[in-house]
Amino acid sequence: MARLHTYDVRVTWTGDRGTGMSGYREFARDHQVAADGPVAILGSSDPALAGDRTRWNPEQLLTAALSQCHMLWYLHLCAESGVLVTAYVDDAHGEMEERHRGGRFTRVVLRPRVTISSAKMLAMATELHEQAHDSCFIASSVNFPVSCEPKVDVE
Repeated sequence: MARLHTYDVRVTWTGDRGTGMSGYREFARDHQVAADGPVAILGSSDPALAGDRTRWNPEQLLTAALSQCHMLWYLHLCAESGVLVTAYVDDAHGEMEERHRGGRFTRVVLRPRVTISSAKMLAMATELHEQAHDSCFIASSVNFPVSCEPKVDVE
């Protein structure tokens, strides 16, 4: 039987410049994303869509969620398999196609660079990326391709 998990967040618009929604250019897209426990995230829209580049936008957060989910599954699988990871960094890349009144993500590419402690673990460390991708809750939930181009080095 499947277990149900729930995730409650509060998104609060903070972009009223004193005139409310009096015009398209008269309000900021600034907002705050909060949940019980973690520090709030300051958000906005993409700078190309009148947003603040110093704040996180939803497109970045979606790309980050895919990268985080892959990494967490990968580390879990490595721990189970006896692969000792000493470093992990992912320069993930998301692409969104803008259309009139909307758009959609067309792909996300994960580019994890992993360092492991022993050359004996190299094949397994590389293979586990595919298992992590297949296990990722977020990647399984989106309707666009998510690919992974891992690089594994030995320290």
